[in-house]
Amino acid sequence: MKRNATAVWNGTGKEGNGNLTTQSTTLNKTQYSYKSRFEEGVGTNPEELIAAAHAGCYTMKLSFVLGSKNFIPEQIETKCDITLDNGVITKSELYVTGKVTGISAEDFKKAAEEAHEGCLVGKALNCEKTLVSVTLGYDFN
Repeated sequence: MKRNATAVWNGTGKEGNGNLTTQSTTLNKTQYSYKSRFEEGVGTNPEELIAAAHAGCYTMKLSFVLGSKNFIPEQIETKCDITLDNGVITKSELYVTGKVTGISAEDFKKAAEEAHEGCLVGKALNCEKTLVSVTLGYDFN
């Protein structure tokens, strides 16, 4: 299996701008720029996309881990913080909350840790990866 995305950039690094398009077209000429990456400009940025990829991969992996233990999650929500420090991605921190009927907080935490170790995107990242918090029984409504 292969997946792809395309980046187009016009101009200099600081004054230029670009767009990103993914194979699925979920991102379709989505803008990015110096301002959206290093300031508060409109558009996405690579670090935000890495955070989405890590959170998405981890959350799906946790669902698989729970299913292998005969637990069906009602909902899992994962936030990922990516830290960019002096031009280097140094950390990816995950915060997971789940609503899973019949599981103990201890077993949920064990499943969360197993998913953390098995997450394919996490394995691909060359930085510190931390499962910061695991919370069970969150009311998502």
